[in-house]
This record gives sequence, structure tokens and C-alpha cells, in this order.
Amino acid sequence: MNIPKDLLYTKDHEWVRIEGDLAVVGITDFAQGELGDIVFVQLPEKGSRIAQGQSLGSIEAVKAVADVYSPLSGEVAEVNAALNDKPELMNQEPYGGGWVVKIRTANLAAEKAALLNAAAYADLTTA
Repeated sequence: MNIPKDLLYTKDHEWVRIEGDLAVVGITDFAQGELGDIVFVQLPEKGSRIAQGQSLGSIEAVKAVADVYSPLSGEVAEVNAALNDKPELMNQEPYGGGWVVKIRTANLAAEKAALLNAAAYADLTTA
């Protein structure tokens, strides 16, 4: 299982890469493996406001349907439109081309404490 050390994680299996005031969000390698082949992704609207822990979309896979939860509060600055035609990118490149949204963070300093580092996430997935 791939758990990049430079990312932050949620207990719901999302990852976050902080790029200035933007947070790039996707699902982890563990999550895509549990879901199986992803066949459809429902994305939020660009410009919509999202709260930490709120569902920002859903993933339909062969095995199940799952929500994607926002790891941080803010405004959806960009959605990965490539997932509309190629949802399998989430399986093939969960930490690259399979990202879901970019959020312009509203309260990064306070909310970042609720996220896990790579070691804590590894512990969660092997428990």
C-alpha cells in the first residue's frame, strides 16, 4: 500500500496536499483498493462552499458507492473534470491524475490539526 509521507490524511481515507492556500484532495490508495474498479464520480460544483467533514461528492465502484468527505473547509476552486470521462484514474493514479478537487482553504491553521500524518494513517489502515 502506497502512503506518501508528504501528504496529510483523514480517517475517512482522503488525502490532502497543501499548495499555498489551496488543498488538493483525493482518495487514498487504500480507499481505491477497498472500493475496487471505480466507474463513476460525482463532483461538486466549482465555487461551492464546503465545511470540513462534509460530503463533497460520491464515488461509484463495482463493489460499493462511497462519499468523499472534505478534509478542510473552504471554497471549491477546481474540480478534476478528467474524472468525468476517466473515473478509473482514481484507481490508476490515486495521488496523481486521480485527484478530486482543489479547495481554497478557509481555516487551514485550525483544521489541519484534525488530519493525520503518514505514520498515523498507516497505523489506522493496518489496525
